[in-house]
Amino acid sequence: MLEPASHRRLLIVDPCEDCHRLLPGLRGVGWEVRTCTLDTALEHPCDVGLLRLQASHLRHPDAVRDLIQRSKTEWIAVLSAEELRMQNVGDFVCEWFFDFHTLPFDVSRVQVTLGRAFGMARLRGKGAVRVDEHEHELLGESRPIRELRKLLGKLAPTESPVLIRGESGTGKELVARTLHRLSQRHDQPFIAINCGAIPEHLIQSELFGHEKGAFTGAHQRKVGRIEAAHGGTLFLDEIGDLPLELQANLLRFLQEKHIERVGGNQPIPVDVRVLAATHVDLEKAIGLGRFREDLYYRLNVLQVVTAPLRDRHGDLSLLASHFAHFYSIETGRRPRSFSDGALAAMGLHDWPGNVRELANRVRRGLVLAEGRQIEAQDLGLQDTQEQDLPLGTLEDYKHRAERQALCDVLDRHSDNMSIAAKVLGISRPTFYRLLHKHQIR
Repeated sequence: MLEPASHRRLLIVDPCEDCHRLLPGLRGVGWEVRTCTLDTALEHPCDVGLLRLQASHLRHPDAVRDLIQRSKTEWIAVLSAEELRMQNVGDFVCEWFFDFHTLPFDVSRVQVTLGRAFGMARLRGKGAVRVDEHEHELLGESRPIRELRKLLGKLAPTESPVLIRGESGTGKELVARTLHRLSQRHDQPFIAINCGAIPEHLIQSELFGHEKGAFTGAHQRKVGRIEAAHGGTLFLDEIGDLPLELQANLLRFLQEKHIERVGGNQPIPVDVRVLAATHVDLEKAIGLGRFREDLYYRLNVLQVVTAPLRDRHGDLSLLASHFAHFYSIETGRRPRSFSDGALAAMGLHDWPGNVRELANRVRRGLVLAEGRQIEAQDLGLQDTQEQDLPLGTLEDYKHRAERQALCDVLDRHSDNMSIAAKVLGISRPTFYRLLHKHQIR
């Protein structure tokens, strides 16, 4: 049964006479067809695009790349036999187009290709990650990420300090930025400082600033990060790496709400909300004498814990697709999907570097991929067929297989539990029971 015409929109760009001869037949099988020039193509939304690719386009391909990237649908190239023989045309078409046709048209093949492209465009649309200025920051529908978003909504309006804890790469700075964005200070500065990335002899000046002549090289007054955050939010990343001497100075500021620049003696009142983050065990650091207990209680008024990626079941493919789209713009390549082997390899990987590692591997995969899809080896992961699982009892194998099946189906169908259960051939109540058994979601 044909889709309604309004849902099967075809845009033919820079059409030739052969293209115009296609129109009656395409409209007869349910396509709503429009034609336009390349420079106005983005003004016409469509489900599938057909571009009469000419030598001029190939000599200056940036306009074609821009159209395909920004239209976010599938495109089919139409070329003459002469254009097909041009240098590098094959690589360009394979990189940017869903398929191609040479003139004269094989009408039946064109209709089949358009149907396949329409189906792929709809799949791409359903699985697309909405990327805007803020919403991409905490992507995911797993239980940990849903609970995190709910918690941040409660904590953001308060003025209390928040300690953000979690492994490296789990998005602690994104949490801090979200707290700031949702707070009443959102239109004031957000100042971040990584306490572990600044040389120890410069940290005091970076945090508190200095007066002219305070030390050798201090040729002019410097406003510190704390003062620069006045009225807004100060984010102290890797607070566990702050030297003990500076911990005392920071504690004094939190108590008295004013600072003194290095080399100065004039107290400067500063109003900031302090957010701190760490991946180290601060309680253990206190026991070892490396972190002040009184500062710990000042910072740990409210607490947020970011979940590692290995515990965010169902979010992996969503995040991978997001990064594939995000970095495709940077690399100048078309967004690629992931092969089944790549998805399986990602599902088995432990992700010690968490979301940051995933982003870096997808970025690498986009650069290295040679086919239409990103493969496991492009991501620097071992193909699942080559991996040797450790031996164990039969129950161990059953348990492992059951859990992997749940994780795999959630990676594909995290937005619809009924479909996920149906794919596994079990009832929805049984599906939820197994999720609870394996502590997933």
